Amino acid sequence: GAKYEWIRKRLIKIFVSRASTTPEELADKTINRVAHKLPEIQASYVGDPAHYFCGVAINIFRESLRRDRMPAVTPPEASPPDEESEQELACLEKCVERLPQPDRNLVMAYYQLEKHAKIDHRKKLAEELGLGMNALRIRACRIRANLMKCTEDCLAEARSA
Repeated sequence: GAKYEWIRKRLIKIFVSRASTTPEELADKTINRVAHKLPEIQASYVGDPAHYFCGVAINIFRESLRRDRMPAVTPPEASPPDEESEQELACLEKCVERLPQPDRNLVMAYYQLEKHAKIDHRKKLAEELGLGMNALRIRACRIRANLMKCTEDCLAEARSA
């Protein structure tokens, strides 16, 4: 009883330290998996059982990360854009048009592609602009922050009108 509680608390601490959203559930899952595997490993396992629990816990944590990242089996149907999202898009477009041409070109190119193509494209963009990758990231981030502020101001203005 006491050893079980000690192991469970330790497992919960492991999951909490890894920012798990369900540490108790994962700790219980770990204990259940080890209990299920116990008849197979009991005769051959040498060492502190707590270490075995920790190894299983890490695997369960990785599984939970993969499970959380997996997309839904059936994506939800796209709902028609509501009035607020249309207004937000209109404000964003207006704010993008207000940007100086070089900033507009940079931000449009920076957020253009996805995954590996995005990485290659950003390297090429940084090279073309004579910037390092970090400087490019910072510049794009600042432009994006200005766009977000401009969009929020535009939306607030539209709501008050």
